[in-house]
Amino acid sequence: MTKQVVFSEEANPPLPFYSQAIISGKTIYVSGSIGIDRNSKLVEGGVQAQTRAAIENMTKVLQGAGVTRDAVLKCNIFLANLPRDFAPMNEVYLEYFPKNPPARTCIGVASLPLGADMEIECIAELP
Repeated sequence: MTKQVVFSEEANPPLPFYSQAIISGKTIYVSGSIGIDRNSKLVEGGVQAQTRAAIENMTKVLQGAGVTRDAVLKCNIFLANLPRDFAPMNEVYLEYFPKNPPARTCIGVASLPLGADMEIECIAELP
């Protein structure tokens, strides 16, 4: 099995200990994205603004692998406050996946990097 590292100049730069995504076979494994800007600062506006920023960054990584969000098979979402943020996160999520949304898991967690409200990762398929 061979692995190919995906790097998109358009996406937020990854920290030195992980890749933005890895391709293995016809599958793309995209690392988690939180709602930060290019300077690794959390975006203001709560979970909805962070969800937009995180999905936009994830989209740029997917584009770096040559696919769009339509190729996403599964998303995992982590929320630091599941009861409070589930519905507002979903509103934004459905803007990006309005038709035939991918399979998804949403998990409540104790905390996320930089005090983020949410994080999203995905698995997608190459054509």
